[in-house]
Amino acid sequence: MNGQSNSGVCGRYQPEHPVDLLSSWSILRRGLGDPTIRLERTEAWLALDTPLGDATLHVTLPDPAAAVCFVAYGPGARWAADQVPRLFGAGDDWSAFDDPTFFGGLPELVQRSRSLHRALVLPRTSRVFVPAAGAVLEQRVTGIEANYAWRWLIRHAGRPAPGPSPVSLRLFPTPREILGLKRWDWQAARVDASRATTLRHLAEAASRLEWWGPEELETSKPQARPPGTLEAALLAVPGIGSWTVAETLQRSHGSADHISVGDFHLADFVGQVLTGHRVDDATMLSLLEPYRGHRQRVVRLLQLSGVRKQAFGPRYAPLDHRNR
Repeated sequence: MNGQSNSGVCGRYQPEHPVDLLSSWSILRRGLGDPTIRLERTEAWLALDTPLGDATLHVTLPDPAAAVCFVAYGPGARWAADQVPRLFGAGDDWSAFDDPTFFGGLPELVQRSRSLHRALVLPRTSRVFVPAAGAVLEQRVTGIEANYAWRWLIRHAGRPAPGPSPVSLRLFPTPREILGLKRWDWQAARVDASRATTLRHLAEAASRLEWWGPEELETSKPQARPPGTLEAALLAVPGIGSWTVAETLQRSHGSADHISVGDFHLADFVGQVLTGHRVDDATMLSLLEPYRGHRQRVVRLLQLSGVRKQAFGPRYAPLDHRNR
């Protein structure tokens, strides 16, 4: 339940199952210096764009089994407060995954990881543009490059989060602000022309895409061209492919099944931990096919298992975009 106070919309929410805040919300953070979120083991600040305006959400969770205490500030405070259950796993149903028949067929490493991470949930933001923009910035570049661009755009074209939030907490630029950026802004952010063009296309489609934010993932939009789903709408944006779609839906809707096909590291990692050697995307999908409906759950648990991909060869060097 929640209520209005002079300082914001505050309340408490008791999740149906224990929630590990740090491991569950880590997917919402793009690098340790992400200005849109401050995430610790028992506390987090999250800057959100909402249909009602900007909002800051402050949550505390002293123990995974405890109730979440939250306060939301700004014009979108009420919307952010109402989103708390979905951010803490409401609708993220693991019962079929944990069913003994299905669970017994999972790789032993996944079973062990699940036993150690029973408090993992897949959070849902119910917002599309910002996670999609973050995914576009990560296309075909290193994490260092993508995180630099994310931070630069937020600090130079974004805006402070409302309320008594940490000074450095800020929101990603609005679609209009993205469309107003000049060529030299993209160069300063180290964003090449291809990604900048895709972000502009995304910004132009943002208002249409946000229709699916509160809807279930497979909902068809009335009067939209079949199949009318969010996935199809994202794929219709020039420059967006299946990898960007998966990265978006994992955050916007807490997708339990979308896999980031085309990722520079993922297929190698999944192949190595499941078979002992690196594989391509097609083989990764074949390995994960028996777990369809829960493939992203399997990937997240593998990532939390502590096993790491062996590194071979030189690191990929960041590109220089100043003359692009």
